[in-house]
Amino acid sequence: MNTARLLGLAFVLAATASAAGAQEPLTRAQVLAETHAAQLAGDIAHGDLDFSARHPGGDVHPAADANATLTRAEVKAELASAIAAGSLPTGEVGRTLAEVEPQRYPPAAQAPALTRAQVRAEAAQATRDGDVQIGDTGETLAQLNPQRYAAARVRDGESRTAM
Repeated sequence: MNTARLLGLAFVLAATASAAGAQEPLTRAQVLAETHAAQLAGDIAHGDLDFSARHPGGDVHPAADANATLTRAEVKAELASAIAAGSLPTGEVGRTLAEVEPQRYPPAAQAPALTRAQVRAEAAQATRDGDVQIGDTGETLAQLNPQRYAAARVRDGESRTAM
């Protein structure tokens, strides 16, 4: 496949060079010499990983102008905290270590939950104000029947323009 790619590139280069001016068509030796020079310069990618003279290690995502923003010590500290928390992905599925073996890691802090009485009070307030969604459209009772819930909304401090 690489040979076909190189020959295709050579033909494109030859066609471009001949179309650019009234020059004589390149000979086979000239095309091969240009191709060889491009290979040595690293201008021709070799395969999906771009193994070329410019990227001898096959850099998939070249970052020529990458500047480090963290020091080595900061990166090591972040890695150590990620290992301790179990937040590093493992395997091919992308699950973290804490998800695979939750007994080895401390549980994640959760937001304080509402009490049963608080939840019931919020539900009753939403019902009074008509903020309960009805049906598949996602419309609330107040949107379907604004005249029915107008007084409750004004009593709760909403202006009539907010309805």
